[in-house]
Amino acid sequence: MKVLIADDEFNVRDVIRHVGQWEANGVIQLLEAKNGDEAKDIIETEKPEIIFTDIKMPKMSGIELLEWLNSISYTGKVILITGFDDYTFMRKAIQFNSFDYLLKPIEPDAFNQTLERAIDEWKSEEEKRSYEETGLYEEAKKLQLSQLVWAVCSGDMTDLPHLQSALPATEVYDVTLLSFYQMHQPAPYIQALADELVERKLGHAFELQRDATLCLVITIQGHWLDVEKWISHHVDLPVRLVSQPLPSLEHLPAAFQSLQQEMEQQNFRSIHRLDELETARRMEDLVAYVDQYYMEELSLEKLSRRFFFSREHISRKFKQETGMPLSKYVTNRRINQSKQWLKETDKSIYSISLLLGYQDEKYFSKLFKKVVGMTPFEYRNSQ
Repeated sequence: MKVLIADDEFNVRDVIRHVGQWEANGVIQLLEAKNGDEAKDIIETEKPEIIFTDIKMPKMSGIELLEWLNSISYTGKVILITGFDDYTFMRKAIQFNSFDYLLKPIEPDAFNQTLERAIDEWKSEEEKRSYEETGLYEEAKKLQLSQLVWAVCSGDMTDLPHLQSALPATEVYDVTLLSFYQMHQPAPYIQALADELVERKLGHAFELQRDATLCLVITIQGHWLDVEKWISHHVDLPVRLVSQPLPSLEHLPAAFQSLQQEMEQQNFRSIHRLDELETARRMEDLVAYVDQYYMEELSLEKLSRRFFFSREHISRKFKQETGMPLSKYVTNRRINQSKQWLKETDKSIYSISLLLGYQDEKYFSKLFKKVVGMTPFEYRNSQ
C-alpha cells in the first residue's frame, strides 16, 4: 500500500513521516510532493491508495487537487491537512468526498487513528469492488441472506436487524413457503421473484440454505394475491405453497415450523399442475433417486415431499415402473450391494449392515438369508 504526503512545508512532511505508524498499517511506500501539480503527477504514475494533502499549496491547492481526484473517480482516501478550521473549506471537502481532515499541528494519536480508519474503509470498499467486477458480490450477498434467514428460522435472533433491513417496514407481514420439485433448478426463479418484490417494495424471497427446493417469501400483509399472480405468469415450474400471517419477524421461527408441518401434511395449494409427460418424467426421476439413495432411510412420505406425488400414487406407479413395491426394491438393491462387499472386501458383516442402513446385524443376516438362501457368513465362504 502506498501513501502520498502533499504539503509545501518540509517540516510538516517530516512530522507526518515520523509520527505515522506505517508498517503496522501495511504501508510499504511513502511518497512526497511539494505542491499540487507534483502531487497530481505522482498520483497518475504511482496510484497511491491514501493521500494526505495540505489545503493551501502553490500551483494547485488541496481543494483543487481533491476536485480533480473526484473528477477521475479516484477510489482511494484523501485526508485534508489544514491550519485553518474554516467551514468553507470543510464544505468543499465534503462536496468532493474527502475522507476526513486534520488540523495542524499534527497530533500523533489523532493522525494514526485517521490513518487506520482510512485504510480499513479503503480495504472494505476494494473488496466490494472486486466482488462487483467479478460478479461475485451479488452471489455473496444472496448467500449471506440465505444463511441469515435460515438462522432466524432456526431460532437464532442475532441477525434479526439485518433481516428487517432487507424488508419493507410494516406492522404485519404474510409469510409463505414455496416448495419446488426436486429435480428442477428453482434458484433463477427465486432470484427473479426476489428482485420483483424488492423493486415493488412488497417484500423479499429467500432461497433456503439447507434445502434448495424451498423458498421463503415474506411480504407486506394483503399483497400475496398480487405476488401469486406474478408467480403464475413468470414461473413455469410446478409450485406448492402454504401461507399464513406473520404478526412480527420475532414470530418467524414458529411460523416457519408451522408452514413446514402444513407442507408435510400436504395441506398446500398448487400453481401449475403437471401434465402427463412431466408426470412420467418425474416418476423416472423418482426411481433414479431411489437407485442413488437406497442405503438411506426412504419412505413414501419422504418421496412424496420431494417429488410432488401423493403416497398412494408413488406406491402404485413405482410398482408399475419397477415390477415390485418400493420396500422390496430397496431391499434387493441393498442385498445386491452387500453381496458385492462380501465378495470384494474384508468389511465385517456388522459394518456392512450399518452401511446399508440396518442397525441390527441379526436382522440384516435374517433378511439376507431370506433373499439369498444363505447367511452373509455362508455366502462369503462360498465365494
